[in-house]
Amino acid sequence: MAFVVWMTGLPCSGKTTIVRAMQKVVPNLAILDGDELREWLSPKDFSKEGRVEHNKKVAHLAKLLLKHNVPVGVSLVSPFFENRADARKIVGDDSKFFEVYVKCSLEECETRDVKGMYKKARANEIKQFTGVSDPYDIPTNPDFVVETDKETLDESVQKMLSFLKSKNVV
Repeated sequence: MAFVVWMTGLPCSGKTTIVRAMQKVVPNLAILDGDELREWLSPKDFSKEGRVEHNKKVAHLAKLLLKHNVPVGVSLVSPFFENRADARKIVGDDSKFFEVYVKCSLEECETRDVKGMYKKARANEIKQFTGVSDPYDIPTNPDFVVETDKETLDESVQKMLSFLKSKNVV
C-alpha cells in the first residue's frame, strides 16, 4: 500500500538515515531526499521563499508517486509550519500522509555533522542555516515522533513501522 512519510527535523537529525533503513523493509519505498533533490529542483535558494517553493515541489513529486501507488519517504528539513501544512494539502490524502518529527537536540545534530555544515554556519560561512541562523518551527501536532538522540536507529525504524502498520499502510 502507498503512503507518504514526511520526515521533518533539524539538519543531521537522522531523517535520511531512517528512510534509507525503512527502504530495506518496505518494498518499493521511494526516497525523496531534500539535499539530493535541491541540486536539480531548486538550486541553492535558501531564502524563506526558496525553501517554501522547494518544499512544494517535493510535495508534488510525493503526490505523483502516491497516485501511482508508490510508498514515499520524504527526508526534508521543512523548517516552517507552512511547509508541512502545504505538503499535507498538496498530497491531499490525510489517511496516507504522515508528518513525522525526527526529534534530536541541536547539540547531537552538531555532533553527527560529518560535512561540517554547523561549524561553517557558526563561523558565518553558511548563511540561512536552519537551527543556527534560521529558525526551525518545532512541530506542535505531528502524526508521529521519533527521538533519534534517545533511540537507536533500529528502535526508530521499528517504531515507524509499527506506527505505519497501525495505520494499515504497511
